[in-house]
Parts: sequence; structure tokens; C-alpha cells
Amino acid sequence: MNAGLSSGGQANIELEVRSIAERARAAAHAVVAAPAGARSLALKGIARAMRVNAQKLIDANRIDLERATAAGLDQPLVDRLKIDQRAIDRMIEGVLQVDTLPDSVGEISDLRTLPSGIQVGRMRVPLGVIGIIYESRPNVTVDAAVLCLKSGNACILRGGSECPESNRAIAACISEGLEGTGIPLDAVQLIATTDRAAVGALLKQDGLVDVIIPRGGKSLIERVMRESTIPVIKHLDGVCHVFIDDSADADMAVNVAVNSKTEKYAVCNAIETLLIHRARAAELLPRLAAEYTAAGVELRGCESSRTIVPTMNVATEEDWSAEYLGPILAVRVVEDVSAAINHINRYSSQHTDCIVTSDLSASRRFVNEVDSASVMVNVSTQFADGFEYGLGAEIGISTNKLHARGPVGLEGLTTQKFVVYGQGEVRKR
Repeated sequence: MNAGLSSGGQANIELEVRSIAERARAAAHAVVAAPAGARSLALKGIARAMRVNAQKLIDANRIDLERATAAGLDQPLVDRLKIDQRAIDRMIEGVLQVDTLPDSVGEISDLRTLPSGIQVGRMRVPLGVIGIIYESRPNVTVDAAVLCLKSGNACILRGGSECPESNRAIAACISEGLEGTGIPLDAVQLIATTDRAAVGALLKQDGLVDVIIPRGGKSLIERVMRESTIPVIKHLDGVCHVFIDDSADADMAVNVAVNSKTEKYAVCNAIETLLIHRARAAELLPRLAAEYTAAGVELRGCESSRTIVPTMNVATEEDWSAEYLGPILAVRVVEDVSAAINHINRYSSQHTDCIVTSDLSASRRFVNEVDSASVMVNVSTQFADGFEYGLGAEIGISTNKLHARGPVGLEGLTTQKFVVYGQGEVRKR
């Protein structure tokens, strides 16, 4: 594993990133050719190395936390950087869960014999070399590595400037886990420099890198979309909604709506707007407002909402499409499920949206007509996560419609190719 890059000027950085990409391309062939047992051995080795080196991970992370605090980062952002024993245990659990998932690389499906005598099927194959550019959350280093390895890909990782020591420590565990497995160390390479030129250089490696996956703030995603010459799997915003229907159970509605916002604020699956059916607004809004206020959430409401709860601030047009990533929530009273669906399809970022209802027909309409990557019924939006979906881990959440959508796990990191078998058949027109 490459865990460093010199800072000898942009030209040198571009040359070194090119070299990393070339080695990753060569390693990708070795990864896909390796037996499934070798990939499994590598994942088990990574989990073991993280367990053995847990204190080293915590010590490295402490340096990053001290630097982040001294630099004046907001506390929610500092919290996203933290690695403690619980976080390490969760990362290890994710690695082992990925290891237990079926290995579909090389599987042939839909094999059919056609009238010509040829057999045509589809084989599941890796994407090749995946570049992952991410901010904050150092757990992405191991999540991305193990998902790429399990799906037969090589990867190039470029973490954020907020946690370089943590990323290097995790990278060292990955290298240790790969030793003796037959998987080349170049299959997972970390670009450790914080120089922004490295990002620009990686985005230009078309022909060597097959796809870019950015994870981070809006400015990072916008830069990647603007500069990349490589296909991108991404989501730009997480403007998520909960709609409380007129048939909703009151306790369930309050629990789902409050948890969807407050379980964690600075995550893309936290709701930014609460919609409530007019028939339930007078009953439920005061109760919801009390819960949110107790949690420190600022409410910004429409005129109807503020008539019921006058302490709400005024919501503007900009609030309906805002991603706050903090303790602010927009609130709107709507006439019915149709109005809720129309609002969501107009203002949502097509990430995650939920209805709380006891009406089967309303839930079916919502699921069919809301055009988002995850559509939920009676469950907190904070479950929109690869780990919670049983994917073991996720490499990101995609609001693309091609090639992957929603939490991107193993299947999202593969594609299919046609395979054709015959016994000497020739085509005659």
C-alpha cells in the first residue's frame, strides 16, 4: 500500500498520482484473478490487524482530534473524526460482515441456449480501479478498502486533511492484513498528502481509473463533478423528509420524526423538512415542537405551522431545499398525501424520504411516486445506511440513476458482461 506522496510541486504530484494509478490498474487484474478465498483471507487479516492495533488507531486519532479542535472546527465535525474502541469494534464488525456476504464475482446468470445453438449469459465482474475521495470520517478508509477488495476491485483512497494520521494508521492495518494473502499491496493505495493538487490529478486519470466516488461536503462533490474526466457515483445533497399522514399512529409519528432529525445531525440521512397532514397538525405539532425544542432544534415553519406553534421562526422558500446538517428543521402543513409527494419531488435531493401512515393505499402511493434512492414507510430515515441495510458497509450513497442508486455496496461496485459459449457455430445471414 502506498501511504504517502511527496509535496515537491504540482508536476511531481501529478507524476506520482499517475504512477499510483498505473500500479492500481496492474493490481486490479491480480485482484480479480485471485480466488475468492484469497479475498476472504485478506478481509479477515484486516479485521485482525485492526483489533491488534486498536490502541495505535486511537493514539493516531487523538492527534487528529487535537489538530481539528485547535483549528476551530465545529464540534459536530470534530465528532465525526473520532475513533474510540466502540468505533473500532463497529469497523471490525463491518469488515467481517462484508466477508460473510456472497462473493458474486465471476458468477454467470441467465444462461440460455438460443435457436442458433449458442449459449448466452451474463457474468458479474468488477468495475476495475475505483478512486474514492472523502472528507472527515476515517472509517471510510477501511469501509472502502474492504468493499473494493471483496468485489474484486483495486482502489485509490484520498482522505481529507482533517484526519491524515487516522487514515495512515488504518492504511497500515490494511497493508498488514494483505500480507501473505496473494493480493498485491497496490490493490489498496492511500494518497496521504493533503495537497489539493492530488485530487485534481486523480480526477484526470481516465483510462486507468474506472470510476470516482466522492464522499463529503457540497463543495467537494461540486468540484469532483466539475473537474472529473471519469464517471462519478455521488450524491450532492441530503434534503430528506418525513411526512406524517392523517392515519399515522401518534406515538409512532413522533418517535420516527424526532429520531429522523436528532439521532445525528451532520449526516446526509437526517431529515431537513417535516411535512404533516393538515388533519393532524393541531394535535401533533405542539408535541413535536416540544420534543424538538428539548433537543435544541430550531424550527422554521410555514404560516399554518406558526399559527399552531407561534414560537416557530418563519420558513422562507430557501428553507424547503436547504441541507442544514445541524439542529434546524423546516416544517410545513400540507393538505394530503398528494401535496406531500409533490413537495418532496420538487424540493427533495432524491436521497431518502419517509411516510408515517396506517393507510396501505397511502403508503403504496408514496413508495410508487416519490422518486428517491430510499423510500421508507414508518421507519426513521437514519436507517438509510449500507450497514443498516445489511450491505456490511457502504462506499457511499448514490442519488444517480445510473449506474448505482442508494447505499453502494458490493453489487454497486460490479457490473455485468455478456459471455457466449458455443461448439463452432458460425453465423449465416
